[in-house]
Amino acid sequence: MTKRTDMTRTSAGYFVSQETGIATDNPIATPQSSPPDILRCAYMELVVTDLAASREFYVDVLGLYVTEEDENTLYLRSTEEFIHHNLVLRKGEVAAVAAFSYRVRSPEELDKAVAFYTELGCDVRRNPDGFVKGVGDSVRVVDPLGFPYEFFYQSDHVERMSWRYDLHIPGELVRLDHFNQVTPDVPRAVKYMQDLGFRVTEDIQDEEGTVYAAWMRRKSTVHDTAMTGGDGPRMHHVCFATHEKHNILSICDKLGALRRSDSIERGPGRHGVSNAFYLYLRDPDGHRVEVYTQDYYTGDPDNPVITWDVHDNQRRDWWGNPVVPSWYTDASLVLDLDGSPQPVHARTDDSEMAVTIGADGFSYTRADENEGKLGNQL
Repeated sequence: MTKRTDMTRTSAGYFVSQETGIATDNPIATPQSSPPDILRCAYMELVVTDLAASREFYVDVLGLYVTEEDENTLYLRSTEEFIHHNLVLRKGEVAAVAAFSYRVRSPEELDKAVAFYTELGCDVRRNPDGFVKGVGDSVRVVDPLGFPYEFFYQSDHVERMSWRYDLHIPGELVRLDHFNQVTPDVPRAVKYMQDLGFRVTEDIQDEEGTVYAAWMRRKSTVHDTAMTGGDGPRMHHVCFATHEKHNILSICDKLGALRRSDSIERGPGRHGVSNAFYLYLRDPDGHRVEVYTQDYYTGDPDNPVITWDVHDNQRRDWWGNPVVPSWYTDASLVLDLDGSPQPVHARTDDSEMAVTIGADGFSYTRADENEGKLGNQL
């Protein structure tokens, strides 16, 4: 565990180090088998209860492109994507996440995925024809944290829409950026994800070493997924990137004009963590979608890890605005490989919401002043 005395405090208020500063006393065993070489987060499969309402939200409002659809399933992609889809919406009885899907570097990586997760004792299933349209040979597992993960290489190619300016809208969503997962034990999750080949870019801790969240990446941006401390396994959000801040503002204006401002849960604003401009929306089933832009490059091997103090009220919003309670408490169920909801286990470590916006008023804007906006607002 990296101590604060071994970190460098920056002029912006966060700490940097060359270590993750995260250790667990309840580790998942590291397999002898090599992990699959993951390129990036590629798509999410969501179960929705009203496919027509979801189509209106994701296509008519947010502007994702329809690759293919039938009466039960909708395959969508963002502007810059050339693989078949970034989002699958499947009609079902219970709104939940069926798969967090990652693309791997080669077909041979699927054999590694099978060996890696079989050694961990997980439910592992492989379908040479793929589990959804447009994707070939795939491996699906329930990982040791209880999340349904998928790994694939082959995908049908479709037209990349970057040059179709005649179809672009002011709030154009250009790529899938990341997932965010809710899990009770963040250090345990981080160690497992590091075994899978992920690297930590940022985290939130307190001076005692309690870890409240960690951001991890395979591609050279801040994250492909994040682990947020809370009752889980659940899905906190799926995120699409856009090019500029004005694209996010245009989405807000459009939702207002459509009298759908209740879809806006939080933002717009700028994060301290990731430095990105953000907006959080809720779809008709309550699934959370982030729209995000202007994070930073992380690809160098000595990229420093950023650690935020949990009491710094600028970590979640750079302008120090309060975080609505639903953002901490609400999240989507996840399914096992047979389509049943996974049981949700309670977090026993301290809650980020409780320690930063409780009656104690511990949040601060300046480290030498033990008081700030958040402790006085909720």
